[in-house]
Amino acid sequence: MNDLTFENQSFLWGNEAGPIRILSEYLHPKSEFQSHGITDTIVVFGSARIPSPESPKQNPPSPIDSLSHYYAEACEFSRLISEWADTLKQVNPSRNLNICTGGGPGIMEAGNRGAKEAGSKSVALNIVLPHEQHVNPYVDPELAFEFHYFFMRKLWFMKTCRGMIAFPGGFGTFDELFETLTLVQTGKKTKIPILLYGTEFWTQVINFKKLAEMRLISEEDLQLFGFADTPVDALRFFQEKIRFELTHSEGTKT
Repeated sequence: MNDLTFENQSFLWGNEAGPIRILSEYLHPKSEFQSHGITDTIVVFGSARIPSPESPKQNPPSPIDSLSHYYAEACEFSRLISEWADTLKQVNPSRNLNICTGGGPGIMEAGNRGAKEAGSKSVALNIVLPHEQHVNPYVDPELAFEFHYFFMRKLWFMKTCRGMIAFPGGFGTFDELFETLTLVQTGKKTKIPILLYGTEFWTQVINFKKLAEMRLISEEDLQLFGFADTPVDALRFFQEKIRFELTHSEGTKT
C-alpha cells in the first residue's frame, strides 16, 4: 500500500514541499504555546561553549574556562525571573512569563536550568546542525522544538519576547543580538528591554560609542539596550522596563 501523500517522506523532504515544512515550523510551536499557556517570554542568548562551573577543566587550561561564572549567573538570573513570574501570574492569571532559550548547552542550558530549579517551565527552540546541538536535559520536553529553518526559529524567538538578555557569546549570539536591535530600531518589533550581561566583555568586543561617534548609529540607538553585571541587577532591569500592558493592548509586532 502506498503512503498517504501527507505521510510520504520522499515528497515532504523534496523541493516542492518546502512551503509545507515552513508552515509546519510556524503552526506546531504556535499550537503548543497556546496549549501550554506560553504568552510571554524573556529570551536568553549566549555561548553554547561556556562550561558550567562543575565541568572538568581542560588540560591545558582554556581561556573559556574563565567564563564559567557566566553559566552560574545565567542560571541564577533565570531562577530569579521565574520566581518573579510566579508573582506576576497571581496578579494577572492570563499572562505567563517564561524563560526561552536556544535549547543547547552552555548559557542556553543555564537558562533552562535556572527555570527548572525555580519549578517553572521553560521553552527551548533548538536548531538541527551538522555538528551541534542537542537539547539540554533541563528543558521541558513538551516545550522543546527542533527547527530546520533558522528564520522560523528566529520568528519564534521574537513572537512572544517581552525582553532579551545576551550573555557573552560568539557569532550566534551576535547574530541574535543585532537582529533584535535592528527589529526594535526599525520599528518592526515593539520596543522591548534588551540587556547585555557582562559590561567588560561587551564594551571590549564592541565599541558602541564609536559607532555613534561615526554616525553609523544614532545617539538615541545607544538607549536601546542596557548593561548589567549581577543577576539581581539584571532582574531589576526587566522589572522596571517590561511593559506587559503594551503587548496586551496592542499586540507585539514580529
